[in-house]
Amino acid sequence: MRRMVRETDLDKKDFIYPLFVTEGRGIKNPIESMPEMYQYSIDMLDEPLSLIYDSGISRILIFGIPAHKDDKASSAYDDNGVTQNAVRYIKEKLPNLIVIADICLCEYTSHGHCGVVCNGEILNDETLPLLAKMAVSMAKAGADIVAPSDMMDGRVGAIRTALDKNGFTQIPIMSYSAKFASGYYSPFRNAAQSTPCFGDRKTYQMDCANAREAMREIADDIDEGADMIIVKPALAYLDIMKSARQSFNLPIAAYNVSGEYSMVKAAARPGWIDEKRIVLENLTCIKRAGADMIITYHALDAAKWLDEEEI
Repeated sequence: MRRMVRETDLDKKDFIYPLFVTEGRGIKNPIESMPEMYQYSIDMLDEPLSLIYDSGISRILIFGIPAHKDDKASSAYDDNGVTQNAVRYIKEKLPNLIVIADICLCEYTSHGHCGVVCNGEILNDETLPLLAKMAVSMAKAGADIVAPSDMMDGRVGAIRTALDKNGFTQIPIMSYSAKFASGYYSPFRNAAQSTPCFGDRKTYQMDCANAREAMREIADDIDEGADMIIVKPALAYLDIMKSARQSFNLPIAAYNVSGEYSMVKAAARPGWIDEKRIVLENLTCIKRAGADMIITYHALDAAKWLDEEEI
């Protein structure tokens, strides 16, 4: 009876699973700050790809960790870069798997910031052509969707123009439109080796205190050509998700970020919480707030638990 009147149903088709790919061979590095998550070299991707395929999850979000980093993030738009090669490998192995390529410079810059830096200042306009080049390079490699996460003003328009100019008119943009400067990202920065060498990202990521600004940022990205939007983080920002759902009619993804994931894992290990119950509750509430898709490191476990509930 309870299930019959349930208003929100969680389904594994809602999930997008993040994947970290690093250069080298024979690498499966455990991410200390994110239990059960790993950095994989391309030759080791068959293991996670098999898990993803068997789980029934149909979408991944890929992050690359290059061996070479410089102040211009040249590895980000190298057609033979680690992320591009990983995209090609994945699409060859699982052509029906939707590959979403994160578009940002932070993993590829020597300073760890998401844009070009000069004298300690992040240069918005000078960053846009590099993000556009990266998006085109990922599309060439076979990415199905590009997802700019840098929060530079005007990047969606620059990427849309570049994709169209290069013949990728059918590649959608899933924009991190409401991305807040958050303390919940620390485990990810360890995983992606993208911690800034100086300062922080508050000059280009949003203030956690601002809700109306988030709606303006989303509206701007839609005007520039975004096809889908992302709210990040998720759990502490469900009011933003709800407002976005009520205000905009595009598909919306919530990013259940690394800090949210790691806190659950840390509390579950000594038995302080029931991990399965908490994870499924968190994900259900994210969807209840209005998310059509959920980017989550819990995806493989959640998919398994949902299958078990159906038996």
